[in-house]
Amino acid sequence: MIQKEEESIRKVEKEFKTYLKKISNSDLVHGHQGQMTFAQLFSNRMLIVVAIRAGIPHSLFMSIKDSSPFTEADWAAFLDISIKSLQRYKKDKDHVFRSIHSEKIIELAEVTALGREVFDSTDQFNLWLNTPSYALGSMKPVELLKDSYGKEMVMNELNRIDQGVFA
Repeated sequence: MIQKEEESIRKVEKEFKTYLKKISNSDLVHGHQGQMTFAQLFSNRMLIVVAIRAGIPHSLFMSIKDSSPFTEADWAAFLDISIKSLQRYKKDKDHVFRSIHSEKIIELAEVTALGREVFDSTDQFNLWLNTPSYALGSMKPVELLKDSYGKEMVMNELNRIDQGVFA
């Protein structure tokens, strides 16, 4: 299981580096192409803006999706598109998600990255995501990820858990 997780993370890194090269015409990206990792993207808010506006290519989305604890149905709900549309995008290898979808993809990738840091395994993170939390109004964290405010609540709770502050 750990080897599969590591392989999916390597795939995300590879797709991200390819993506950085494609959007490298921006001054915000230039100079970062070789050394920046996908995890470092989350600390560079201007680069996130550039990535959102350029759109996330389907190949990068697929590697992010495969490395996340979310199902295809979860992704369809988060992106507010049908599963059939997601499957249709699979056939169009050149598909680039619109900015509204790209922003949500990056947000969920950020939650996944932090969840991996906080929990010992993806299975533990997945269990936490699907267990009602008193600190989150007895809602399951995964239920809050559909909008940005809910995502921030989940990120804040993950940070509190990481710091050892339990509500």
